[in-house]
Amino acid sequence: MGGVIIFLPQILILFFFIGLLESTGYMARAAFIMDRLMSRVGLNGKSFIPLLSSYACAIPGIMATRTIEDHKDRLVTILVAPLMSCSARLPVYLLMIAALVPGDQVPILTKVGLMLLMYALGTFGAFGFAWLFKRTLLKGEPPLMIMELPPYRLPALMDVVRHMAERAWLFLKRAGTIILGLSIVLWFLASYPKAPDAATPSEQLAQSFAGRVGHLIEPAIKPLGFNWEIGIGLISSFAAREVFVSTMGVVFNTEDIDEDTTPLRHALAAATWPDGRPLFTPLVCLTLMIFYVFAMQCVATVAVVKRETNSWRWPLFQIGYMTGTAWLLSLVVYQAGRALGF
Repeated sequence: MGGVIIFLPQILILFFFIGLLESTGYMARAAFIMDRLMSRVGLNGKSFIPLLSSYACAIPGIMATRTIEDHKDRLVTILVAPLMSCSARLPVYLLMIAALVPGDQVPILTKVGLMLLMYALGTFGAFGFAWLFKRTLLKGEPPLMIMELPPYRLPALMDVVRHMAERAWLFLKRAGTIILGLSIVLWFLASYPKAPDAATPSEQLAQSFAGRVGHLIEPAIKPLGFNWEIGIGLISSFAAREVFVSTMGVVFNTEDIDEDTTPLRHALAAATWPDGRPLFTPLVCLTLMIFYVFAMQCVATVAVVKRETNSWRWPLFQIGYMTGTAWLLSLVVYQAGRALGF
């Protein structure tokens, strides 16, 4: 739980600025300003607010599409909303950036640039798929945008703080229920069946239930530079993306390190393939972040899409196209990087 809760301050900063936009009355004007740009990908300005809200969490973003009158525009917005990098991805990005560029070696601007790159990839990916869907699956002209603009006003800081507190409580509740529960289940799966007493922690994990599942999917993810240990993290994070961080803590046994408690990023830096090659190279860290930008790994979002579309057709299509895109782009990035000598 601690491995996930440590990212709460960064997530609160995100909610603070989104709360300011809503409180000042600028959010509606931003939708009006963005109408011309959104029309180039086949949507109108009303799709902008759900997409912007999805930076915090895709679930309220998808529910906010109810204000879009045109059925096809609403459906396209729902399909691309999870591509906007939500707050659940922040812990994964921050962990991978910490492993990729240690703080004592690289300027902070480099880390900020990598974070912005991930957000830009998700944003351009959402616009690109919206353009594609509006010209193939869900053809149609964007309708005219008519909306009432609220007056400008000074931000109500108490409302913003209350909004942040509500989001913080929801995040902590998820950390104390879903993430804690999954961590306990994962600990059991990684600990049983027991190996002989002489077995190392790595050997115990390899022959456990979790290790067997990881080995099962390894052939599909090895071309991306991922091994079976990372595969365990990918599977567990379908429940919630930030679970990947706590999963890596369990998989790499960081809670059992002696009094010199080594951060998780140091444990990742020490991880190797069976032949001794480093596992979390800079190229693998970058590839893993790109995978999380595009992969549909959130059961709660899938459930909301099913409820909003009243069909399993669209959430299953969403899982398929997003996971397929994530796998393909990660393959291209990793293999191209290897070819260039990285």
